[in-house]
Amino acid sequence: MKNILLLLFSFLTLSLYSQFYQYPNVVIDNTGSPEEPSIIMDPKNPDHLVAGSNITNFYYSDDGGLTWNESSMSSQYGVYGDPCVIVDTAGDFYYFHLANPPSGDWLDRMVVQKYDFDSHSWIVDSYFGLNSQKDQDKEWAVVDSATNTIYATWTQFDYYGSSSSTDYSNIMFSKSTDGGVTWTNAKRINETSGDCLDSDNTVEGAVPAVGPGGELYVAWAGPLGIMFDRSLDGGETWLDNDIFVADQPGGWDYNIPGIWRCNGLPVTCCDISNSQYRGTIYVNWTDQRNGQNDTDVWIAKSTDGGNTWSEPVRVNDDPPGKQQFLSWMTVDNATGDVYVVFYDRRNYNDNNTDVYIARSVDGGETFQNFMVSETPFLPSSSVFFGDYTNITAFDGMVRPIWTRLQNGSLSVLTAIVDISVGIEEQKQKTTEPFTVQSNYPNPFKESTAIAFKINKPSVVNLKVYDVMGKEVAVVIDNKKLARGKYIEHFNAVNYNLTSGIYYFVLRAGDFVKTQKIVLSN
Repeated sequence: MKNILLLLFSFLTLSLYSQFYQYPNVVIDNTGSPEEPSIIMDPKNPDHLVAGSNITNFYYSDDGGLTWNESSMSSQYGVYGDPCVIVDTAGDFYYFHLANPPSGDWLDRMVVQKYDFDSHSWIVDSYFGLNSQKDQDKEWAVVDSATNTIYATWTQFDYYGSSSSTDYSNIMFSKSTDGGVTWTNAKRINETSGDCLDSDNTVEGAVPAVGPGGELYVAWAGPLGIMFDRSLDGGETWLDNDIFVADQPGGWDYNIPGIWRCNGLPVTCCDISNSQYRGTIYVNWTDQRNGQNDTDVWIAKSTDGGNTWSEPVRVNDDPPGKQQFLSWMTVDNATGDVYVVFYDRRNYNDNNTDVYIARSVDGGETFQNFMVSETPFLPSSSVFFGDYTNITAFDGMVRPIWTRLQNGSLSVLTAIVDISVGIEEQKQKTTEPFTVQSNYPNPFKESTAIAFKINKPSVVNLKVYDVMGKEVAVVIDNKKLARGKYIEHFNAVNYNLTSGIYYFVLRAGDFVKTQKIVLSN
């Protein structure tokens, strides 16, 4: 017991120096060529996450993203990709996607399905924007956290792919005030139309955001660059003249070596936290203003409701000359921190690709970059990779989602990023038999999970002790584990433990790591 107590004391005094933090990667799906993923976290219960990917994939997690359940989407209106998932104020999730109805026209509407997380059942299968004479594409949606109103924007093509000068693309808007059951008639909100070629001169990338007073904001890309519009009355009226945010040299449709197709379409977010940056509007995009071999990630911001915009700030902090692409942004509305996820090739001279997150704690003025993918991957231009990544965050719990290609197979991954632990990119290779990566949640009410990586085959013990050094649980008992990543779940209810401080002790031979956990019933 003296040895255990000494070990616990050492952990408390030396943990800042002995622990290293790496963000565990979790494979959500590696079957059926998933790509173009979306993810959302319920801010009222961050353990609840929902994700989707092309074309019909649906996933949910009830343990903060450590493990996932998978199913396939179906709808009476058809399911045809472009997944967008959001969550409302009641904890119900919504899955938006394109349509392909069995009797009707392809892309004739936008479809929304509502998911009850408690019962794990679909309770709404509805649509908006129905127009059998035109094509509806690339939708996104947002919930007003004050009223639970759902706002959606998308691109409507007169005829998708048409080169005719008389066919146009426009940004459309609709909303629902009854949980997605019914929707208002589609309304055009942009001033200048685009063409229908699904390229630089097409208007696309409409991602709506809601301000702290219910203001509705949206930006998109097109022939005039990145343009912005707003509504102060719930989408009833919009500006007569769209506002210019930034140019996009090289256009939003550009080439990246090894990628089937790539784009720099914008993402709009607004800070509704109680931070000093409350009300700031951010627009994030990528472009090739610095050359075709130097794609960069950018953010512009407005602190006056979108009337004026800052000069673009470069988000990736590497030296010039490398590719960063397919970014997505979110604002942590508990802290006001801004997070941007993107693919990154700063570490290589070929097409090998990592995934990075950039974080800003000063209202988008500066960004700290850190890598979240465990290993690089090599994409292929013969494999469609999807048109976007995604990211969600609340109160320092950050969950990005991205597509990976490995040995010709696609997969969708997330990373367990907990800012309260501290952001520290880990590049060194350890010679120790294992690495403790994280445990989540911590504190926990009933169950928590510890993630660790075995660096070489080892006989492992994982036990739990109280503050007096008494063993209270055995999670792994003298078991030989192969090299790889492991996640072990510990349920305190099974051991009749009361609230208090406990310790995981993970041992392989003479090597030991200890992790403090707090049970709060």
